[in-house]
Amino acid sequence: MRLRTQGAALAVLSALSSQAFANDEVLKLTADPANWAKQEGDYANTRYSKLDQINTSNVRDLRVAWTFSTGVLRGHEGSPLVIGSMMYIHTPFPNNLFALNLDDENKIVWRYNPKQDASVIGIMCCDTVNRGLAYADGRIFLHQADNAVVALDAKTGKEVWKAQNGDAKKGEAGTMAPIVIKDKVIIGISGAEFGVQGHVTAYDTATGKRAWRGYSVGPDDQILFDPEKTLSLGKPVGKDSSIKTWTGDQWKIGGGTVWGWFSYDPDLNLVYYGTANPSTWNPAQRAGPDGKQIDQKWTMSIIARNPDTGVAAWAYQMTPFDEWDYDGVNEMILAEHKINGKTHKTLVHFDRNGFGYTIDRANGELLVAKPYDPDLNWSSGVEMDKSKPNYGRPTVVASKSTFLGGPDVNTKNICPAALGFKDQQPAAFSPLTGLYYVPINNVCMDYEPFKVSYTPGQPYVGATLSMFPPEGTSNTGHVIAWDAVKGEIVYSHDERFSVWSGVLTTAGGLFCHGTLEGYFKCRDQKDGKELFKHRMPSGSIGNVFTYEHGGKQFIGAYSGVGGWAGIGLAAGLDKPTDGLGAVGNYAGLSDFTALGGSLTLYSLP
Repeated sequence: MRLRTQGAALAVLSALSSQAFANDEVLKLTADPANWAKQEGDYANTRYSKLDQINTSNVRDLRVAWTFSTGVLRGHEGSPLVIGSMMYIHTPFPNNLFALNLDDENKIVWRYNPKQDASVIGIMCCDTVNRGLAYADGRIFLHQADNAVVALDAKTGKEVWKAQNGDAKKGEAGTMAPIVIKDKVIIGISGAEFGVQGHVTAYDTATGKRAWRGYSVGPDDQILFDPEKTLSLGKPVGKDSSIKTWTGDQWKIGGGTVWGWFSYDPDLNLVYYGTANPSTWNPAQRAGPDGKQIDQKWTMSIIARNPDTGVAAWAYQMTPFDEWDYDGVNEMILAEHKINGKTHKTLVHFDRNGFGYTIDRANGELLVAKPYDPDLNWSSGVEMDKSKPNYGRPTVVASKSTFLGGPDVNTKNICPAALGFKDQQPAAFSPLTGLYYVPINNVCMDYEPFKVSYTPGQPYVGATLSMFPPEGTSNTGHVIAWDAVKGEIVYSHDERFSVWSGVLTTAGGLFCHGTLEGYFKCRDQKDGKELFKHRMPSGSIGNVFTYEHGGKQFIGAYSGVGGWAGIGLAAGLDKPTDGLGAVGNYAGLSDFTALGGSLTLYSLP
């Protein structure tokens, strides 16, 4: 435990010493725990706060300090930002922003109400969510639903520049929180369910001019892979590493979108993120010309890029030839761990496919790949023997393959469901314990592919899904503590519904999260014991955050049920297979919560 804790501390100190390689203001602001200056807490995506005024001995005394209604329904993901005495609040579509002065009774200093075509709602597959804002150099950066990347003056809310990141008519949409690295703001794109070609793009923070764009699939000059220098599991990817794993021009509508979270290592000067599913969800339509499986790189992958040029240093595909919609977009958490006697700068990733990965983030070496939920049944494991030709690949259980069964065959009881044992709701790391605290969707599915035609701007899914809890249980959620060195669950606590809220860890020994039915909870990091619980106005899919103002620590989260898990409530759907299969699994949610949109902050008396 001591080695893990010391390693994590060294990683944090190393990041803070590398100011020449990152945005200086962002580093300075995130080093001060009084701020919550990034959606992820820091560049390493640890979601850990050094604040300890609220701790395991007094958290039971928390009281509601204040609340704020956003005036918007639908799912509220992400969290506000706090920079000094200012708080910046965002909403789902229409992506309204509020700047609040914490020194003046939370007075609204400015509002930003973008004018967007409401038709964009129709191409947002899993609710009209937005995962939050970025701040740097006196500006607020927003990625709107209609794909506009906007820079606003943080003091006045006035638009400084606007860049168009995608085309809604093709099914592209904006849901992701940007990241600012040096003089660039970097953002991805949503829309794999509409057959778009996913990409990540960097814009100049001062002018909005595009600096580079790296696609997930396509020719080397589009994906910005160097055939000789870009590595995958220690070997050069070679020429045409992506298009040679597609049939014909399928890659042009191949998906691999990017809508989760970025992290960044200033020492290595690498930005990390994951790519989403290939299009369509019907694997038979993506098979090779001989009717056999084909990898379809670089969907379902972790990619490390140089933020200055966009060129990829390494990539690792977690789920080749995806048959289950196991998007790889979940966060990458950066720390240091000693594994097999060697200290590694690691990247820890809890993939939707149910495996928890520990990877050397310098070169992409696979160190650990183990299930973080015992109900995983679509694969018997990931091959870890480097001498084997299938090294790094999951071994698929034939009875859970939606491809081997063929089109129009309903493959039963696949675990996890398409929304994964964890979706984009971020986990957190604590240097106090060296453990990771993970929100879990305890959900399985039946999956029936069908033939679908591609039309720009129209759904390109090609599968009908039904979701349900694993056999023998009625709860659809857990929270767990995870040992990323051993690849083991340290402990697990059940929740009635999936935990679709991002976790926060603090120096007070706490980890806190929201619940889908609307509770705000804080637990002891050591054993997960529930120490505080309070009901918020609506179900929470927001990420818990904390800050200090006036000498007092505040902690809180958005409530506003929605997202994929809450799409039935958010969009008024009631057919069990609606919402890409989620509605039936969460039918009972309406007995506990209703739509809302608010922020709740807690503090000690």
